[in-house]
Amino acid sequence: MIRLDNPENHRRRSAPRNTARFVLAAWLLALAGAAGAATVAPGAPLPALALQDQNERPWSVAPGTRRLVFAADRAGSELVQSALGADGAQRLAAARAVYVADIHAMPALVTRLFALPALRSLPYPVGLVRDDQAAAELPRRAGQATVLELDAQGAVAAVHYAADAAALQALLPPAD
Repeated sequence: MIRLDNPENHRRRSAPRNTARFVLAAWLLALAGAAGAATVAPGAPLPALALQDQNERPWSVAPGTRRLVFAADRAGSELVQSALGADGAQRLAAARAVYVADIHAMPALVTRLFALPALRSLPYPVGLVRDDQAAAELPRRAGQATVLELDAQGAVAAVHYAADAAALQALLPPAD
């Protein structure tokens, strides 16, 4: 029988409560950290993206760009590549669009042996996010592609999400 007046028994009973408090505090801190990374919204300037492309050349958003297509995960990247197809370079140029893929979470060996060779075969440049801070402000949805419409000054005019290739193609009409 556990006696509550014994300090040893009291410590044993409070251990699970302390563990639960610790887990709750850790979860709240993680949630606060995730909330601290604000995403870009319409009217905000596009964050500066100084990246490298799949051929390790410097990559940035050029003046006059009207759309930025962003894939935050593998499913999103596959969706973008499917939508762009074989004429992806022409489709991106006509829409005055650029493509950014977040590969920072991919294991280095997989990146080096599989992802980069596949990306190098694409006929258009892909800005590659290789660390978690480079594109932290870009809005994202799991398994989807994000399209940021940019105004003439390079600020974000609208944010769209595409869940399939047809929807993404509709978001990439030839620019005016």
